[in-house]
Amino acid sequence: MFVVDSMVQVPDHKADDLIDIYRKRSRLVDQADGFISFQLLQNDRKPGELTVHLEWESKEAYLNWARSEQFKKIHELEKQYPDQELQGIVPKVSKYEVVAT
Repeated sequence: MFVVDSMVQVPDHKADDLIDIYRKRSRLVDQADGFISFQLLQNDRKPGELTVHLEWESKEAYLNWARSEQFKKIHELEKQYPDQELQGIVPKVSKYEVVAT
């Protein structure tokens, strides 16, 4: 299994706005070959720290998704957030190979 986490830091007063955006997400990734799950995580001590957690069957499945037109489409939509504070979000991406369960 391969895991990709994308952590963003937004002002605490914007956390609920970003959560709402993800609750209404396109779900295009859900249809990708090798996709297992999506979760949006909120730090319990820092409300403005949110992490998108994606699980994939393999690194290859993730890379195929990351090179896809659907991936490009989703990330273009993110640049069009109506809120200027959310438009400038730059995630810290971490990728992991699951080596034991």
